[in-house]
Amino acid sequence: MTTQTDKPKEDGLLGLTLRQPPANIEAEQALLGALLTNNRAYDRVSDFLAGEHFANRVNGQLYAAIARRIENGQLADPVTMRAELENSGMLDNVGGMAYLAKLLTSMVGIINAGDYGRAIHDAWIRRQLIEIGENVVNSAFGATGDLSGPDQIEAGEEALFKLATEKGKEGDFVAFNKALTGAINVAALAFQSEGHVTGLTSGLRDLDKKTGGLHPSDLLILAGRPAMGKTALATKIAFSAARSLMDDAEEKGGKPNGSVAIFSLEMSAEQLATRILSEQAEVSGERIRRGDIGQKEFDRFVRVSHELSRLPLLIDDTPAISLSAMRTRCRRLKRTQGLSLIVVDYLQLMRPSVGTRPESRVLEISMITQGLKAIAKELEVPVIALSQLSRQVESREDKRPMLSDLRESGSIEQDADAVMFVYRDEYYLQQRMPKETAYDSMDKYAVAMDEWQRKMGLVHNKAELILEKQRHGPTGTINLFFEGEYTRFADLDNIHEQ
Repeated sequence: MTTQTDKPKEDGLLGLTLRQPPANIEAEQALLGALLTNNRAYDRVSDFLAGEHFANRVNGQLYAAIARRIENGQLADPVTMRAELENSGMLDNVGGMAYLAKLLTSMVGIINAGDYGRAIHDAWIRRQLIEIGENVVNSAFGATGDLSGPDQIEAGEEALFKLATEKGKEGDFVAFNKALTGAINVAALAFQSEGHVTGLTSGLRDLDKKTGGLHPSDLLILAGRPAMGKTALATKIAFSAARSLMDDAEEKGGKPNGSVAIFSLEMSAEQLATRILSEQAEVSGERIRRGDIGQKEFDRFVRVSHELSRLPLLIDDTPAISLSAMRTRCRRLKRTQGLSLIVVDYLQLMRPSVGTRPESRVLEISMITQGLKAIAKELEVPVIALSQLSRQVESREDKRPMLSDLRESGSIEQDADAVMFVYRDEYYLQQRMPKETAYDSMDKYAVAMDEWQRKMGLVHNKAELILEKQRHGPTGTINLFFEGEYTRFADLDNIHEQ
């Protein structure tokens, strides 16, 4: 006797395998009938529907053939398409030309074409979700043994994100009056702002003047050779943005409505925090590490650390983080705490999304920069990505960087809304300090040393931020103050300098 418990359960994974994938064949036939009756129905579905969205392969092929003729300015009806369909054998398995007659009788009206198209597209999305789910289950069972559990999570998230961004949303025009309203609102913000900054402040007066601040959806590249101060400058900008968010919140008597996320792939969170503390407390980071500080300095160090702990500044020091993991964490942060700025230090240490295997390093960097730009647009926040420069800078007499010095420069330059180079002439001049052994007399050595000291005096504590590309504004060089002891950047006091 078979009991209830002995019967196989048709639920769980077994139940899923017995179900038919979502499809709406009636809607497919009704839409094709509407298209063949009146080609203007194509305008209602052409911006989101493609042949591969159809569950029935023949219907998809027929839709693609109709779309081809309409887009070429030709009439698409049973008469004009007869020769093409008969020669291709497309309809052989569904009854030949008689199938077209069936489609025409299935047509309810071209006014419903948009609804038919959306029903077809929705069924396709559901089929894609099922496929993604099956892949996740198969991976979890060990079908792809080269991926760890966390990597499989990232791969699943990446597949869902790709479906949502590339195929899951319909695009449409924005009426010009709405675009104008947005532009006027931005201009009004700039007019009412004391510093004429519409975006998030960088903490650097002259940079904000040129850019209007850090704007949502922008990808900004900050590049430089090692020891130029890329991380210090990016940290300065991130800290200033976080402090601005905190100041605004305190002024309104609430909590910050955004946060700043730093992805530090090279330095640990503790090292980065020490840099910020050193800068704000004006205590040398080297002396902090050695413990070579007095009681007053230590007290100041502790006091400043309490003040900084309130800032909406978060650090993720995961090494070689993947693009999909970064996107997931940023989306979660935006949902839970708000997100106003992302800083990545630096992009050459990142990995592309899990499951992708680029053929070359150039293609890999291209995927990463495109992904960072996509994150900026999706989350509507500025993204600052640090980048290394190639060694060809060192072979030139003038070592100021150019766009061509960017490693794998093509994709970086193309995807970025702004490209900035940080350059310190003092660093290179310091390496050219005259050596006594290079001169045949003390007099010549003394002359060379005086000249070197004169040049060092001109560039001491000075840095250049070269704004080489800006999609929405002017380019040029911004002079900055740099204090090496605290690895601190600040505005240059040009008035007292003169």
